[in-house]
Amino acid sequence: MFDKKTKNIIILWFPVFICCAIIYYLSAIPNLRSDLPNQWDFILRKIAHMAEYGILTAFIFRAYLKSNGFTVKKSISFAIIFALTYAFTDEYHQTFVFGRQGSLNDVFIDSLGIFFIAFLIYKKVKK
Repeated sequence: MFDKKTKNIIILWFPVFICCAIIYYLSAIPNLRSDLPNQWDFILRKIAHMAEYGILTAFIFRAYLKSNGFTVKKSISFAIIFALTYAFTDEYHQTFVFGRQGSLNDVFIDSLGIFFIAFLIYKKVKK
């Protein structure tokens, strides 16, 4: 049905698509809070922001590196740009969800996860 190259591209980019879809779905939930006390709920949500965007960055890096034949540095750069752009658009999306609001502070938190994973990838691949 698909040739090997097409299958490879689908396999590499499918996790990126799924990760983006999960982020979009969670952003569309009007009140995404746990039953934990306020300070713990806040901390948990910020850690989740960093984790989901860190995971997205890793999937994007892998997809660019293996499907496009980019160098490691170029793949990391594109992964950062893609993930940051998605973080901005996700916060914009939240401005249309009742009970939610877009926040540049959340983009900053997302970027911590993005840059942390990009740094780890760079250090691991550089060895």
